[in-house]
Amino acid sequence: MRERHSVRAYDPSIRIPREELKEIIELATTAPSSSNLQPWRFLIIDDKEIQKQIHPITNNQQHVLEASAIIAVLGDLESLKRADDIYNRTVEAGYMPPEVKEGMMTRIQELYGGLAPEQMHQINLFDAGLVSMQLMLAAKAKGYDTVPMGGYNAEKFAEALQLPETLVPTILIAIGKGTKPARQSIRFHVDEITYWNGL
Repeated sequence: MRERHSVRAYDPSIRIPREELKEIIELATTAPSSSNLQPWRFLIIDDKEIQKQIHPITNNQQHVLEASAIIAVLGDLESLKRADDIYNRTVEAGYMPPEVKEGMMTRIQELYGGLAPEQMHQINLFDAGLVSMQLMLAAKAKGYDTVPMGGYNAEKFAEALQLPETLVPTILIAIGKGTKPARQSIRFHVDEITYWNGL
């Protein structure tokens, strides 16, 4: 955690094997999510031509061109449709009795069934933050550098990559081997930002 920093200069000759990228994603998805709906989807861009295509959409950030890959964390507005599948697998694995699963499904439908897409997107943003941080830590543990990007045009990105309306971009993460050390930064002291039992 202390070694991870946002790196913005990458060696463009480095290619990360897809199996290794998949391992990083798998580790990242151990993150918690709202009602375990796991609304995250990952679009990995490791084609240099596509990286060039999205470069202007990302405010011409140089690391978009240099990184080994760009990982787009997408939020699935229809993640509720897979709830039964998730909870069935949980029962099959022996982690939950069937009667608990039925109760959970009822509560999940009550919680999320009537939400508008904008409300689901807000929930997905929360879950995307959790999985993205985990992804960056997993990448660092495997010797790779990352930088998260919120500075891009999500609508143009979705259009350029022809994403369905149900998959909404949240965060882009550049990943690769840094060529320059990250700029060091300062954090507030814990006593400046922590309160006990009220403000």
